[in-house]
Amino acid sequence: MAKYSVIVFDLGKVLIDYNYSPAIGKLNRIQPGLGDSFTKLYKEDYELHRKYERGEIHTEAFLDIMLERVNHKLTGKHFCKLFSDVFTINQPVVDLLPVLKTNYKLVLLSNTSAMHRKYGWGNYEFLKNFSKLVLSYEVGACKPEKKIYKAVEEFTGVSSDKHLYIDDVKEYVNVAKKMGWDGILFKNYEELVKELKTRKVTLS
Repeated sequence: MAKYSVIVFDLGKVLIDYNYSPAIGKLNRIQPGLGDSFTKLYKEDYELHRKYERGEIHTEAFLDIMLERVNHKLTGKHFCKLFSDVFTINQPVVDLLPVLKTNYKLVLLSNTSAMHRKYGWGNYEFLKNFSKLVLSYEVGACKPEKKIYKAVEEFTGVSSDKHLYIDDVKEYVNVAKKMGWDGILFKNYEELVKELKTRKVTLS
């Protein structure tokens, strides 16, 4: 009997990569130093972005704050596009999804925002491989809060030990393990395949 019936993937830095440098550069070109000052404020008020990812702040209210921080040099839609056009697909990992899907239920588990989904990664074809997208802003909780992991279990309806989780953040993997899941700390495609083979996950 198969050890796992569900494989849960993180999104950012596993299935897709992201890089905000071009967006910051564009802001600096719009107004010298604007991107740098925006980055500083972002780092100083990280909890604001966490609240947005939890769905505690609606996009409109979040945007008002962001536009103030870029001195209203952009429209709301322009800002959304600029700060969502930061993603690139990690193709080797994405190519594993249709293979894994034939033997396991796939679930996506991500700390993300409504803005990034709408303007950034939401239309990627590979998402069709997932039975469910468990997203922080819809659940009202962010990793490493247990509520978001429990939302996965509520959907799958199988015991904790049937879940295998893949994430690039050690803390998030450790929480999954504490909940009875198995977990793989993602480093790169090659290491992931090695870890999956060690666990006798079917890859063909």
